[in-house]
Amino acid sequence: MISNQILQNTIDGLKSIARVELCVMDVDGKEVASTTDMGSSARAVVEFAASPADSQEIQGYQYFKIYDEQQLEYILVAGGTGEDVYMIGKMAAFQVQNLLVAYKERFDKDNFIKNLLLDNLLLVDIYSRSKKLHVQTDVPRVVMIVETGGDRDNNALELTRNHFGSNSKDFITAVDENNVIVVKELSDGNAAREIEKAAQSLKNFLEKEGIKSTRIAYGTVIQEIKEVSRSYKEAKMALDVGKIFFDERNIVAYSELGIGRLIYQLPIPLCKMFIKEIFDGKSPDEFDEETLTTIYKFFENSLNVSETSRQLFIHRNTLVYRLDKLQKSTGLDLRVFENAITFKIALMVVKYMKYMENADF
Repeated sequence: MISNQILQNTIDGLKSIARVELCVMDVDGKEVASTTDMGSSARAVVEFAASPADSQEIQGYQYFKIYDEQQLEYILVAGGTGEDVYMIGKMAAFQVQNLLVAYKERFDKDNFIKNLLLDNLLLVDIYSRSKKLHVQTDVPRVVMIVETGGDRDNNALELTRNHFGSNSKDFITAVDENNVIVVKELSDGNAAREIEKAAQSLKNFLEKEGIKSTRIAYGTVIQEIKEVSRSYKEAKMALDVGKIFFDERNIVAYSELGIGRLIYQLPIPLCKMFIKEIFDGKSPDEFDEETLTTIYKFFENSLNVSETSRQLFIHRNTLVYRLDKLQKSTGLDLRVFENAITFKIALMVVKYMKYMENADF
């Protein structure tokens, strides 16, 4: 259903053009939106609503009926008499009627997309409703989730809709209070580049509008409308996994999660068992800052001792000493690939465990 604010904005705009006072009332005579206090009585509205006339002049005001699929929805009152006021009132009623149709179609599509994302539709319903709503079923699409942190007051949903435009083939909706969801239609070209470009453009736009803490995650490209829920689930996982293992990134793709995707799906008891077996109950993140910096830099340089020591501005022997010391305390020699992999996974597992412990469910 169309909001009262939209109706108010519409008649305010019409008044500024036509210089005629307008008021929209429901069938019970309650004011919905008005440009001024016109003094229209509820009784007059109710009596007009019950009459067979579609328009009528009552006590110096022009009254018009507005229907939604042959159901009387509103009464529009135009202030004043005369041919011009009648014509302007008629045009205003026509405009509001068209808004009802447009917003009803938008609501129906929005409801369809929400149920599609949440996997609440049978396969036969997906295709029948797609046909009814004129939604193409066999074009490439991707689901993007836009998290705006604590900036919900900035109306991220409407801003996102404005960014993509009203004539866009993309669907923008929300299924919870924290995220905006974009079901984006793609061309047949370079999908990965198109998605990344669209995500970066949206992020820049929202930041320009004052939403600074935006994170965007997206799933894989799907070819059929029935697969939208899968891309949505992938985007949700990418958003969570990105926060754990790629917190420096503001845009994360499901296809780039790597081993983080596997660790994210491990049960916490299994993670604790793994850490206990490898480190005898200790946690690999309990090392001092110097040791952790050495470890991360060593991994970053693909276990290359010379390059790591150069970037850390230390002598090669100093680095070897630190690695030997680490080997004595953990039993793992990071210069051995298998041990390095074990240690790397352990660090990621600990990071995942900490995230899950602090998560607000």
